Order: sequence, then structure tokens, then C-alpha cells
Amino acid sequence: MNSFFVHPNALLESNKIGAGTRIWAFVHILPGAVLGEDCNICDGVFIENDVILGNRVTVKPGVQLWDGTRIEDDVFIGPNATFTNDKFPRSRQWKSTFPTITVHKGASIGANSTILPGIVIGAGAMVGAGTVVTKDVPENAIFFGNPGQIHGYVGGEDKL
Repeated sequence: MNSFFVHPNALLESNKIGAGTRIWAFVHILPGAVLGEDCNICDGVFIENDVILGNRVTVKPGVQLWDGTRIEDDVFIGPNATFTNDKFPRSRQWKSTFPTITVHKGASIGANSTILPGIVIGAGAMVGAGTVVTKDVPENAIFFGNPGQIHGYVGGEDKL
């Protein structure tokens, strides 16, 4: 018996799933993916092979996590957030490695945000809904817009 939940309509190919994790309907997780404990992977999520999720990560519906994505503990990823891993994509031209996207502990990614390849999002940062993240986001930054910019800091005097 698994120490995690998998909805009958999910396709789970990985055997590296932490205790207490919940995987809902229409999720597809490839064999190389690693998910920590107590994660919540909502409907319609796709997770590729070279993806690592920490503990207590929430991934809302419509998110795809591509090779090279690293998500640390306590991260929230909003609905339809888009992660990319190829700066110059071409049809039927495969790369052997991809730039790493790293989202550090406790960060939140708003709905419909786009994260470009090679980006680092700092611990505790808040990326607003619809943001296009074209550069690294510092720790605890409140970051939004197109392209995304710093508009304050979580806990700072200039909080929104």
C-alpha cells in the first residue's frame, strides 16, 4: 500500500514519491521525477523526468514542469504558471541538457506567470499573476509585471 494518494485517473510512472503526497486526476508524472513529502499535485499537471520537488509543494492545475526544474520546500505554483527550459526552441531538435530553473524555499508563483529558462527565484519571493520572469528574482521580492520588476519586499515597509 502506498504512503501517498494517486487518483485512479492519474498516470504515475515515478516510484520516487514522498509520503502524504496527493496526486489528482489527469496528472502525468514521468519515471525520473522526484516528489517530496506532503505535496499536492492538482488536476491536469505534467511533470517531466528531470524534475525535483521538495516537501509541501503545491502545484495547481494546468502547470507543466519540464526537465531541469528544481522546486524547493513550501513552494506554491499557481494555476497555469508556465515554466520553459529552452531559450531557442525548434521543432524536432532535442537538447541533451537544459538550463535549470530553481524556485527556492517558500516562494510563490502567481497564476499564468511565465518563467524563462535558467531563472532563479529567491526564497520567500512573491511572483504576481501574469508576470513574465526574464531575470532572477531576489529573496523576499514582490515581483510582477511584463517584464517582471521588483515592487517591494515581503515584510518590508513598502509592502503592497
